Amino acid sequence: MELLLAFLNTRDLELGTDVLDSAAAWRAWVTERGLGGVGDLAEVRAVRTSLRASLGEGHDGPDPTPAAGLIRVDLSHGVPLMSSEDALGAVLGAAARLAVLGSWERFKICQADGCLWAFFDRSRNRSRTWCSMQVCGNREKARNFRERRALSVS
Repeated sequence: MELLLAFLNTRDLELGTDVLDSAAAWRAWVTERGLGGVGDLAEVRAVRTSLRASLGEGHDGPDPTPAAGLIRVDLSHGVPLMSSEDALGAVLGAAARLAVLGSWERFKICQADGCLWAFFDRSRNRSRTWCSMQVCGNREKARNFRERRALSVS
């Protein structure tokens, strides 16, 4: 789950950074996580766009091209284990595993203006809308309060 969240959040709107803007930054990200090959950066970007779109994030431009990473299934002591020789395959393997386990619908995109951070909704009723109540939730609630107050004063 952590690998998938880290991949989905390789772009940070608040900081204005994107790991996938340069091959060197992507290579460093892959190395930090002990993953295999880096693959084609355009394909990696397309996968991130597709995964985030499946979580409800809109995007400008044409629909992303489908991409695939190589995933291998090994039997170790009779237990199937997924592995991959490249980072994209590892990310897609993690996503597939979470989908099979029924956890995919708990991945969401923060609804706060200017955030769009991906997060895993651990709430019992799966109703969380912000990545963090302390940051994004607080900002949104404060903004809504100020707007309601301004309307009632007018």
